[in-house]
Amino acid sequence: MNRFPLWKYLLLAVALVGGLIYTLPNFYGEAPAVQVSSAKATLKVGPDTAARVQQALTAANIQADYVQLEGQSVRARLGTTDTQIKAKDAIAHALNPDAADAGYIVALNLVSRSPQWLTRLHALPMYLGLDLRGGVHFLMQVDMQAALTKKAESLTNDVRSLLREKSVRHAGISREGQAVLVAFRDAATRDAAREVLTAGEGNEVLWADAATANGDLQLRGTLRPEAARKVQDAAVKQNITTLHNRVNELGTSEPVIQQQGQDRVVVQLPGVQDTARAKDIIGRTATLELRMVDDSAEAQAAAGGGPVPFGSERFVERGGGPLIVKRQVILTGDNLKDAQPGFDEQQQPAIHLTVDGRGERIMRDVSRENIGKRMAILLFEKGKGEVVTAPVIRGELGARFQISGRMTTAEAQDQALLLRAGSLAAPMEIIEEGTIGPSLGADNIKMGFYSVMWGFLAIAAFMCLYYQVFGLISALALAFNLLLLVAALSLAQVTLTLPGMAAIALALGMAIDANVLINERIREELRAGSAPQTAIHAGYERAWATILDSNVTTLIAGAALLAFGSGPIRGFAVVHCLGILTSMFSAVFFSRGLVNLWYGRRKKLQTIAIGQIWRPDNHKA
Repeated sequence: MNRFPLWKYLLLAVALVGGLIYTLPNFYGEAPAVQVSSAKATLKVGPDTAARVQQALTAANIQADYVQLEGQSVRARLGTTDTQIKAKDAIAHALNPDAADAGYIVALNLVSRSPQWLTRLHALPMYLGLDLRGGVHFLMQVDMQAALTKKAESLTNDVRSLLREKSVRHAGISREGQAVLVAFRDAATRDAAREVLTAGEGNEVLWADAATANGDLQLRGTLRPEAARKVQDAAVKQNITTLHNRVNELGTSEPVIQQQGQDRVVVQLPGVQDTARAKDIIGRTATLELRMVDDSAEAQAAAGGGPVPFGSERFVERGGGPLIVKRQVILTGDNLKDAQPGFDEQQQPAIHLTVDGRGERIMRDVSRENIGKRMAILLFEKGKGEVVTAPVIRGELGARFQISGRMTTAEAQDQALLLRAGSLAAPMEIIEEGTIGPSLGADNIKMGFYSVMWGFLAIAAFMCLYYQVFGLISALALAFNLLLLVAALSLAQVTLTLPGMAAIALALGMAIDANVLINERIREELRAGSAPQTAIHAGYERAWATILDSNVTTLIAGAALLAFGSGPIRGFAVVHCLGILTSMFSAVFFSRGLVNLWYGRRKKLQTIAIGQIWRPDNHKA
């Protein structure tokens, strides 16, 4: 009746060992390290960068614990802070021979001290949030009206080009706020223009009749509500992507950049204390330019080291070689409407670009005259330009064209992202900023750890005194629940914040509630005269429905916080929901396994240690 099959004990053993393995990295602390990331949008960090870092350390007689590629950066873990500073100087000298034109950012950082065998098992410590590690916090407001105005300007150019192509005469095109106004001399021309514009811009623009003060007929075009929301959402997403690209220069390991509401973005940079430096990088601008490649004999000689011809400039291509580009700018990023990765007719990776009306006219004329020649796409940041790609023009181009050849699918995605997010889609204003020092973060960690520890000890002491052996088993189940919760948070690489630590402490108090229900149910069965083995079985079976109901209702509330909350509320909800799931497993499955192991094999069990059992006849006796 009260015996578990072998497979259940094996499952508990696996859960226990897994919990220990994935919880261990959180107790090793942090070691000094050097982090290398890209300082340029066109320069990627890869395995070859890790090899160069290792060579630089070997040449400087510096022994690193390891050098490995993690995401978009290379990290070298060192033993002491003195070695860390020496390693930073050696790596910076090797990777950036020209300090004025640095291609890599070499920054000091902290990484986990956990051994490599744990890392290979993907056993990593939890990330610490801003309030636990210290750093910089920004709340930024996106100017949605500027995004809509920019879209209206683009529509104005598109309408002018469309009417010219269809040979529809108009009396002038202007923009009034976020609306496009097209004037006409007669109603017939206006009706013809409406048909053209409805077919061309009918998906996102709503056209209505209007009249001017002097009696001219007009068409007034405004973005449909769904199209306006799409523009605003795209502006926020592009700004978030651009911010991600920019904060890499600060050397922070786990920046938090997420949308809050419809028009706000939260930027949290743990470990960064220089607010001025962070604001400078976040607020900088990047511009995109399209120019023709100079393929003259003088340019080819200049690529080999000779003087650059008049009217041209030398840039660095993606492969690292020099490229001579003409100074004349054909298009800028202001004319680029969209850039998406895709495939060409031969099913090769490509980038599909869309430009506005003015850009379409320019691209059509330039491409017609330069078929077979290369066009360079350059990204300028801090006054320095880098060649993103330089494709060959295969035919006449229009509003939509593609770039293909010599690129992988991943490269097409990355370059489309660079073209799309070279600059902010809409202006952003910092409306709130703050700095949390590392000492305050350490105090928060200490206080959070003490709250969890003393809460656990108080609950365990009460359960052992009130329920004796069953109380001890409940305390062990509570410890198992805490182990599983920390392991799940580490495995999921959740960023732990102060509200998250509060949720861990709350999860302990909520988890013991299931054991209290089970123990009291067993007491009721014993009061009714049931045998100890029967009482244990009935107690667990009949308490399960109550435990399930109470946890499901609490889980619904946690899911609502997770779905609609943001920031600290969302962090609390993640830990809260995981704590409910682990508590149901530990309180019922693990505790019953211990009870069955202790009492299940006793055939003639007379009593069990579950504390004082108050029967109705005790008072009479």
